[in-house]
Formats: sequence, C-alpha cells, structure tokens
Amino acid sequence: MKKVALVTGGSRGIGFGIAEKLAENGYDLAINGVRPESDAKANLDELRALGSRVIYLRGNIAEKADRESIVKGLKEQFGKIDVLVNNAGVAPRNRCDVLEVTEDDYDHLMNINEKGTFFLTQEIAKWMLDLKASNPEMKGFIINITSVSAELASPTRAAYCMSKASLSMFSKTMAVRMAPHGISVFEIRPGFVDTDMIEKVRATYLELVKTGATLEPRIGKPEDIGQVVATIVKGDLPYSTGQIINVDGGLTIERM
Repeated sequence: MKKVALVTGGSRGIGFGIAEKLAENGYDLAINGVRPESDAKANLDELRALGSRVIYLRGNIAEKADRESIVKGLKEQFGKIDVLVNNAGVAPRNRCDVLEVTEDDYDHLMNINEKGTFFLTQEIAKWMLDLKASNPEMKGFIINITSVSAELASPTRAAYCMSKASLSMFSKTMAVRMAPHGISVFEIRPGFVDTDMIEKVRATYLELVKTGATLEPRIGKPEDIGQVVATIVKGDLPYSTGQIINVDGGLTIERM
C-alpha cells in the first residue's frame, strides 16, 4: 500500500513543488487549497499523471469547520496518513510599517499562518499516534514550511515574520512531543522562491540575488523545496528530528 501525504496549499507554488516530488517518490496525495477544485484541475492532473492517487480537500485551515472537513475527508478517502506538510500560508495583505499594521490584517494573517496550522497539526498528530499504536512500524513525518523570515526581521512584514517565528517554536515543541513515538518533525525555511506570492516584489528579489544577497546566483524554485521534503520522508536524514533546514541559496549565512 502506498504511503499518503497531506500537503496544505499544495495546488500551487511551493506546495505544488512539494507535491510533485512526493508523487515522483510514490506517494498518494491529499491536496488542500482554498480554490475551487476546477481551478486546480490542471495541476492535480499533472500529479495524477505521475501515478499517484490524488484527492482535493478544499478548505481554509483558519476555519475550524474546514479543518474538521479536511481531516474527515482524509480519513474517509485514505484511512491513513504518513506525512503532513504544513505549507499553506498567506503574505501580508498590506506591506506597511510595523507601526501601521491594522488588527484586521494581523488577525487575517495569523489565523491562517499560525492558528490554522497549529490546530490542524494537533488533529493530524493525534491521529498519527493512533495509527502508530496499531502499526508500530509506521514512520510518520510532520514538516513545517516556514521562511527565512522566522529569523530575518522585516519591519514592513512584521506579522508575517512573527507567524513564521511562532511556527518555528511549534516545530520544536512538536518534535519533543512526537519523538518518543517515532514521528519526526522538521522545519524548512525557504528563502527567495519564485512563486506568485512574490509577484509584487519579484524584481526586488532578483536584484538582491544579482547583487550577491545569496551565495548561489539564482532565485529558488518550488522544486528545490520539494526535493528537500522528499529527502526527509525517504528517511535520508536520520537522528535529526527537530532540525531547521534553510533552503535559501546561502541567504542567511553571516558574512564579513
């Protein structure tokens, strides 16, 4: 029986790059997104063409009812889960000075990036423990896609940075909680990655790369993140639970 992965925000951008690599490595997939399934059909069909069974679980992880629906659909369709990839997230609706952030914009971002991820993971983790109890050979993984913004401060994206820093601590606490049960937790921090999320600042990022912000002279691609996820779930990083993996072309290396 194939292993099953749930990828939130998996129908586009970094999430799709992750889903693609998991499909190439023999995983069946549950893809979560907020778009109508018809809008995601082309990408879902690409994943199916790689030989995976793919289901689409529409829902906003910020909403309790949607989280319950996602978990219910996963249980009904697959009856198991081996890998959870928490990728869903949003950029600030308005890039503005930290002193000008509105409560509404703050809540919108935190409810998706932090709260939604926390409570979805809580439910999936409890289910993983039940599955592990009935199948001790199961090797589960929880992978949180955060950002270099968990470490690098940006005063025009304060809430976004805070949400990623919060998820970084969440990764650590989940690693401590799940390790006795053989379920590993990792945090991946992408740097500049070419997706629609950076559309408004793509030119800025490309200029930063051009002037040496990254050690590798290119912007990242979604499949770069996907390859790291695939490496983790193959078990090629043993004895490493709780670790942070920067996939940023060397952006965060301190230099003189």
